[in-house]
Amino acid sequence: MLITNLIGLALIAVVVWWFWLYKPSEVVLEDGELTIVVENGIYQPSQIKLSANKPTELQFLRKDATPCSETVLFPALEISDDLPLNTLKRITLPPLEKGEYEFHCQMKMYSGTLKVE
Repeated sequence: MLITNLIGLALIAVVVWWFWLYKPSEVVLEDGELTIVVENGIYQPSQIKLSANKPTELQFLRKDATPCSETVLFPALEISDDLPLNTLKRITLPPLEKGEYEFHCQMKMYSGTLKVE
């Protein structure tokens, strides 16, 4: 009984950490091009810092065969694109003003943020 309770508490701690406390590392993009890997339910990297008013090219490499990973959306930019499996897909973003821009799959299970400064 004690072991079961300890395992349950450990699982609760992992869930709290994953959903509320975990902050993914942020990647600073300086040269105008970055590859984002779509795998295991996440975009890696998922937090990207960009310079304002510069065109940017993101490359997505989809390694996850799940249907949710097939599409990436940038709602604020009105960009939606299909990601082929195991092939680089280039998405060119226009020069962006300062702010935060979310990107995600069609069900928002995969998500990321562009921080433009």
